[in-house]
Amino acid sequence: MSELVTVNEEESYVLLSMDDGKANALSFAMFEALNTGLDAAQAAGKVVIIAGRPGKFSAGFDLSVMGGGGDAMVSLLRQGAELSKRLLSFDVPVVLAVSGHALAMGALLCLSADYRVGMKGSYKLGLNEVAIGMTLPWFGIELARARLEETQLNNAVGLAHIYDPEGAVSVGYLDEVVEEAQLLARAAELATGFAALNMPAHKGTKARIREPLMARLEEALWRDFEAGDAAIAAAV
Repeated sequence: MSELVTVNEEESYVLLSMDDGKANALSFAMFEALNTGLDAAQAAGKVVIIAGRPGKFSAGFDLSVMGGGGDAMVSLLRQGAELSKRLLSFDVPVVLAVSGHALAMGALLCLSADYRVGMKGSYKLGLNEVAIGMTLPWFGIELARARLEETQLNNAVGLAHIYDPEGAVSVGYLDEVVEEAQLLARAAELATGFAALNMPAHKGTKARIREPLMARLEEALWRDFEAGDAAIAAAV
């Protein structure tokens, strides 16, 4: 298991802690580590908590790859999309302990989990792609359309508005915010409560709730990666 993600199995949940020592960039190695951690949680059949490092949940895709364009960039985007799909349809509840800044793909992870706890402070959350010269891929559009407040969609996506934690709750990136010292304890409390659910019923009901979104995501993935490789490369 890569040290990028530490896996700790507790009685009621499995905690995956991301820490690359910097901004928790979502690189090929980080995606591999997260998926390995999710494999372990799935095998244990326990609720998952994904946490970031202090002050940084994730600043998004690895810019060294994104800036290079080409096949590597498209491959990294695809891995992000596939991780979102996996979280949305995961067998057990997925809780995020959003420990600081969550931008770009980091914000899309917030739109892919079942429950998101943030913490108070001067942290930035949102989809800043338009501000940095990137057209948001179709899979990101569909996640935003499904999980953000409809009246704020243009502001949040088309105008790249960045929110503080309280604003992120109002628009739909987070479900609640707590004091920094309480973040992991609150995530653990929620995970322990969710562990009492009937997991087959949870999985089946979640699939029904998200069936329209998953269908739209499949179409989005086709547009992004089958029909649209060249379009993605040109948009960045």
